[in-house]
Amino acid sequence: MLMLLLGLAPLAWAEQGEAARAWEDEPGVVGELARQAASDGARIQDFYARRDYRPAWQDADTVAAFTSALHTLESDGLHPQDYRPDELRNRHRAVYDYGSDVEAQAQYDLFATRQLLTALDHLQRGKVDPEALDTGWEVPVSPPDFSLAAVSGAVDQQRFEALIGEVRPDFVPYQRLRSGLARYRNIEKLGGWPRLPEREQALRPGDVDEDVPLLRERLAVIGELELLIADNDIFPGGEFEAPDPRRYDASLEAAVKRFQRQHLLDPDGIVGRQTLAALNVPVERRIDQIRLNMERARWLLHGLPASFVLVDIAGYRLSYYRPDGQIWRSRIVVGRPYRRTPSLRSEITHLTVNPTWTIPPTIKREDVLPKVRQDLGYLWRERIQVLSPSGAPLDPWEIDWGSPGNIVLRQAPGPQNALGQLVIRFPNEHMVYLHDTPAQNLFSREQRAFSSGCIRVQNIRELGQLLLDDTDSGHDVERRVENDETQNVRLAHRMPIIIHYWTVNPGDDGELSFRPDIYERDDALLRALDRPLTL
Repeated sequence: MLMLLLGLAPLAWAEQGEAARAWEDEPGVVGELARQAASDGARIQDFYARRDYRPAWQDADTVAAFTSALHTLESDGLHPQDYRPDELRNRHRAVYDYGSDVEAQAQYDLFATRQLLTALDHLQRGKVDPEALDTGWEVPVSPPDFSLAAVSGAVDQQRFEALIGEVRPDFVPYQRLRSGLARYRNIEKLGGWPRLPEREQALRPGDVDEDVPLLRERLAVIGELELLIADNDIFPGGEFEAPDPRRYDASLEAAVKRFQRQHLLDPDGIVGRQTLAALNVPVERRIDQIRLNMERARWLLHGLPASFVLVDIAGYRLSYYRPDGQIWRSRIVVGRPYRRTPSLRSEITHLTVNPTWTIPPTIKREDVLPKVRQDLGYLWRERIQVLSPSGAPLDPWEIDWGSPGNIVLRQAPGPQNALGQLVIRFPNEHMVYLHDTPAQNLFSREQRAFSSGCIRVQNIRELGQLLLDDTDSGHDVERRVENDETQNVRLAHRMPIIIHYWTVNPGDDGELSFRPDIYERDDALLRALDRPLTL
C-alpha cells in the first residue's frame, strides 16, 4: 500500500495553539476557521494548521469531486451515505450561493473535513469498534496512519479517488474479497441464482430427477459454466443420443463436490440437507458476508510482521508465514460454540514438551467430575492425579466427590494426555494455547469445533520444529519428546501469533469459500456495519 507518510511531523500542541492565536485577529473566514478548529479536536486542528488555516471547501467543484468519490466506497462494502454526500452538496449551496456569514462558512468547512477524515479512517481501519461487539476482544486496532498534509494536498488538487485508493488496505486477501464483492453484486444485478425446492430424499449422483436442471443452473451461476451442458454419452453401436438434462452426471457431481469443499461440507457429492441449505443461501446474504469480512480485514490486516502464525477459527486452519516466504498450513480443532476460541494477538514465547495438564475449573466442574462420580476408575485410566492447592498428593478414596472442595486435578504426561506431547504457548488473558491431541481422528472432519477453547493442531511437532529452526533456537523437538521429561523450550526470538475469525476466505485462485458462522458473530457485526453513522 502506498502509505501517505510524507515525513511531516505534526505540530506540537504549543505550536498549534500559537498558530491558532495568530489568526484570532484575522478578519473573515480564515480567522473564524482558526478559532473554531482550535476547539474541534487535535486532528482537525492539525489538518488546518498545516494549511495555515486556509479553507478547504469553498470551491463547489471540490465538493462535487469529493461526493462523487464517496460512491467508490461501495466497492469496499461501506455505505457512502454514512458520509453525507447529499448534505455536503446542499449545505455548500446554502452557505455560498446565498451569502452566508463567515461563521457558517467555517462550520461548513469543518463539517466537510470531518466527513473526509471519517471516511478515510473507516476505509483503512474499519467503521465498527470490535471491542463494542466482543468484550473478550484482544487484538489491538492501530490508529490510521495516513498523512494529514497529504490529505490536504489531495483536497486542493481534487484527487479524492486517488486518495481513497492510497488509503485502501493493500493486502492480497482484502483485494480478493473486494473483487469477490464486485462479482457477487454483479450476480445480484443479473437476478441472483435459483432456489432449489426442499426435498425429503437427498439428490445423489446417477439420479434422474426434475431438480437436477435447477441444480445445474444454480452452480453455473457461480462459474461452473460447463454444467449448462450435461455429459455426452456414446451408446453401444456408436449411436449418439442427447443427454438427459435431468440426470445427475459426473460433471455435476464434481461441481457439487467443489461447492461442498468451499463451504466446509463433507465432499461426498450428495445434495443432502446441509448442502441444500448452503445452495439456497441467497446472493444478498453472501454479499453481506463478504462485506463484514472486509470489515474484519480492515481491523486485522495492518502492521503485520514479515513472519507470523495466523489461526483462522471459522476456517479451522492454521497458517505459518515463515521468514523465508514459505507458508506452512495445517488443520486445527477449535472451541465449541459454548466454549469459544477467542480472537487475540500475542507472541509465541516457548514450547512445553511432554506437558502435564492441570484441568481448568470449568472443564473440571462440567466434564471431569461427573465422570469421576460415576466411576472412580476414570482417574486411573486417564492418569489423573488428585492434588491439594499446594500440590500435595491426595488419596482419591478419601475425597467426597459430591463436594470435593478446592482440589486440583492434573493429568500426567504421555500420549494419552489431553494436550498430547507438545504445547505451543503465548501470553494471553484467556489462557489458550496451541497443542497436540490424542484425538487425531477429529482432524478428518470438515467442521472441527470440538475443543474447550484451546487450539489443537495437526502435525504440531512439525510446526514446533519450524518455529525453533526459524528463530535460531537450536533444539530438536523429537529428541526431547522421546526422553519423556516435561520441559519448557524457549524460542530465541518471539514469534507473533494472530487468532481471528473469518467466515469468508479468498483462496489462492481468487475463489471465495464461505464458512458456517459457528459462533454466530456475523449478524451482530452486520447490524453494526449497516447502522447509520451519526457525526
